[in-house]
Amino acid sequence: MVPDYLFRPMTSADLPLVRRWLAEPHVVEWWGDPNEQFDLVSGDLDEPAMDQFIVAAGGSDFAYLQCYALTAWNTGFGEHPQGTRGIDLFIGEPGLIERGHGSALIRAFASERLRSGAPRIVTDPDPANARAIRAYENAGFEKSGMVDTPDGPALLMVRNA
Repeated sequence: MVPDYLFRPMTSADLPLVRRWLAEPHVVEWWGDPNEQFDLVSGDLDEPAMDQFIVAAGGSDFAYLQCYALTAWNTGFGEHPQGTRGIDLFIGEPGLIERGHGSALIRAFASERLRSGAPRIVTDPDPANARAIRAYENAGFEKSGMVDTPDGPALLMVRNA
């Protein structure tokens, strides 16, 4: 049975939890320096083009997800329909990785955004991050090709409405 996921808007009260998650080794592996990432994540709280969420299942917070207007951060992703949204996320709680939550929460979130009018959702995992790529594929995303981003080469993945 797939749990119901709650995507609640992140607030400044969530910053200590996000800071802790960013320091977890399995997050650092793909997101990089925890202090640098915390500055970016916390700095986006008031950014109108960025929606940030804390993801919960069974009443427990366990993941971070950000969803942004691609036109605000299109760094080498190419042409996409107006209204395309980009997403990035991580599961913060180490005991909940590799349990199917990644693909299930991605599927739930992307499906809701597509039903609400977004024509396309894109993401750009590191090409070496097999776990993330598998989760996005299992959530209905397709590999679109390699792109160059400010963080280096990435695999552009797309899910259309």
